Amino acid sequence: MVKTNSPHAWWLAARPKTLTGATAPVIVALAAAFGTYGQIDMPTAILCLLFALLMQTDANLVNDYFDCLHGVDTAERLGPERACAQGWITLPAMRCGLYIVTVLACLTGLPLVAWGGWQCVAVGLACVAFCFLYTTLFSRIALGDVLVILFFGLCPVAYTFYLQHPLPSLTDIPSGIWFLALAQGLVTDCLLIVNNLRDRDTDAATGKTTLVTIIGARATLWLYGLIGIAACLLACLGQNLLSPRQAVSTRTFIPLLFLPLHGYILYLLHTISRGRALNRVLGMTAMSIFVFALLVTLSLSL
Repeated sequence: MVKTNSPHAWWLAARPKTLTGATAPVIVALAAAFGTYGQIDMPTAILCLLFALLMQTDANLVNDYFDCLHGVDTAERLGPERACAQGWITLPAMRCGLYIVTVLACLTGLPLVAWGGWQCVAVGLACVAFCFLYTTLFSRIALGDVLVILFFGLCPVAYTFYLQHPLPSLTDIPSGIWFLALAQGLVTDCLLIVNNLRDRDTDAATGKTTLVTIIGARATLWLYGLIGIAACLLACLGQNLLSPRQAVSTRTFIPLLFLPLHGYILYLLHTISRGRALNRVLGMTAMSIFVFALLVTLSLSL
């Protein structure tokens, strides 16, 4: 039994298993910065990590609140239980909580202005805006995947790297970083793909349009497999672009070690196909995001 509005209820609402998606891109960016500059600026690293964790938590609370408010979390829901729908947290308390977490995230990110200039404010406001717009709009019109790639790949990897050693402008970020950022965003999107694959029937019934409901389950499985391959190749290419004067070494191909795990998860998706059993695959996919980041980090650090 979960006591209403208790610390345990808030812990469950934060969905700690999803936080790998927030930490992974920051870790990759810091590894790239260390490989490029030979050092890491710890204050900015810690602030970037805290901001990412708070924004991920905020996104989870927003999703929980609005899905419950709009009656999306019904008895037919196949995914893990949600705090508001289960009565663990009341709607007024959740609304207050998501506002508090939003303010905390903004206060955490604000000091980064000292390193990256006032453009940090624009980046931070975009993160906050799309944190709310993801659940309320974009995830319902098949644009959720775009936001995941942007805000769990391109934005956090590139901007965390930029803050480690501010350049004249964001356009001066090395091209290799953008390849690494895209790779991490693609791997993170696999989590959304599995989530939408599981919910494809209820999404179609409620009028929610996702990439899965558009292209179908079979094409989605092909897409899932190809994303893993593309991410590994992009990671290898990104490292090579960051060290163009060095001969290609074995470490460059370390991200390819991700493929057996990705292939096994794809096999499970083929085997299970649908239903609540996909929640186990969802958990494995969340873990694989972190594994990919660690492999990229290892290859960048050697």
